[in-house]
Amino acid sequence: MQGFVHIVDDDASFRTAMERRLKRAGYEVATYTSAQHLLDHLPSEGVPSCVLLDVRVPDLSGPKLQSRLSELGSTVPIIFVADHPDIPATVRAIKAGADDFLTKPVSSDDLLQAIKRAIAHHGVQCALKSKLDPVRAHIAALTARERQVFELVVRGKTNKDVAHALGCTERTIKAHRQRVMEKMQVQTLAELVSLAERIGALASATEQTA
Repeated sequence: MQGFVHIVDDDASFRTAMERRLKRAGYEVATYTSAQHLLDHLPSEGVPSCVLLDVRVPDLSGPKLQSRLSELGSTVPIIFVADHPDIPATVRAIKAGADDFLTKPVSSDDLLQAIKRAIAHHGVQCALKSKLDPVRAHIAALTARERQVFELVVRGKTNKDVAHALGCTERTIKAHRQRVMEKMQVQTLAELVSLAERIGALASATEQTA
């Protein structure tokens, strides 16, 4: 399977034509007659996918559905399709995170290239998420004090600095630091800092003290 394409359009002939064309190209396809239909069957985040979305889809416009999906935490790329060229709408959609904006009738080459790019983009996000989710789970397992120690240590603070900041002895901080390393499943400070950078924890910790 090359990927999964979710087609949202109230035009039955367009849905049928797109489904036939995309299945022939090797994609899995699901079709939806409205925005709510898609919201009731949210695309999986674990499968490289994209949404082919009509700008004027019934009950909730394409841009509003885009916002709703973003609010729900969806990272599935969206390719908008419109009946007429609309530069302002295109700019707004792209700024809001859309991958592409096509105009009907859509040529096979343009369609397949846009879908290929969008699904490749989502594939990278899926792979990254699968690597980062365990790290976030490890951080979630830290106690409140261990989280404080973690955030200070990855910013380069020494045990003495951390002890002073948290009002503890260095011996206590060493014990906390050891438990942090064990829970995060790392052997060195460099590994711990690398994990913090990958999930954005280092930037968050820096902003909190800025």
